[in-house]
Amino acid sequence: MEDAKDEKTLFKGFPERFTLGITRVLESLPGVSNVRFVEKEPAEKRCLLSWEQKNNCTLPEDLKDFYLTTDGFNLTWSAKLENDPVPIGCMVINSIAKLRLLVQSNIYSLPGAPTVADLDFKDDLEESEEQEQPHFDSRSRIFELDPCSGNGRVCLVYKNCTPDAVAKKSEIWFLDRCLYWHFLTSSFTAYYRLMITHLGLPEWQYVFTPYGPSPQAKQWASLYQPLLFHGDSHSDSPGETFMNNLDPDKAFCGKTKPPAPKKKQPRQAPSGGGPAKGRGSKAGKA
Repeated sequence: MEDAKDEKTLFKGFPERFTLGITRVLESLPGVSNVRFVEKEPAEKRCLLSWEQKNNCTLPEDLKDFYLTTDGFNLTWSAKLENDPVPIGCMVINSIAKLRLLVQSNIYSLPGAPTVADLDFKDDLEESEEQEQPHFDSRSRIFELDPCSGNGRVCLVYKNCTPDAVAKKSEIWFLDRCLYWHFLTSSFTAYYRLMITHLGLPEWQYVFTPYGPSPQAKQWASLYQPLLFHGDSHSDSPGETFMNNLDPDKAFCGKTKPPAPKKKQPRQAPSGGGPAKGRGSKAGKA
């Protein structure tokens, strides 16, 4: 009886430990509501083996342990805006069944139409000091981890692949809406912690791009993740801290127009033709 009670208590505290206590942190933030974590059953080991055989890839050990704990991840939260909840945060990791190859849409299936592989316009012989990016052709195998609510794709990427060899080394990359690649982490564990740290805020993956999130996303970040907002390196003047010196009391008070300056009346010349001062002095002597 005691063993069953201990097992029940252990299972009750599992979501908080699994999410690193982020649900409790979110509920303590002002205005946050509807914090929902969807608990999922662990994936079967045979499903992981079937995925590896089908895609000719070896899942990294940390991702494999993740799926053996829970078959996917889904945590959402909202914020009250004029007493109405607005969906804001979203943390998603696809299940093993949805961990599929990132393929092109059927809209480009017409003869002679451009393909996604045509985006690899960089010359392979060109030397570059930057990290090698994934390719849309057979040189890389790309699997979608997070659809990012339509703002891009977080992908599990295997690079330098050959048709007959099993791909083993993987990385986590972000594919933005312009189909440009941005490196995130070299392991799934590091990405998982990164996702939890950013609270699943909108467009948080764009912090790792040269242009950064949208202004609206920055506003939400400044409200619920100020360290992320102040640490943003995409400001107009890097290295300088922007200070808002606006005084609301002076900015929104009514302005009083200064009185118009009075026009000086031109002096009239005396009728006698001589200076008035001189005549006055002579008259005084007389």
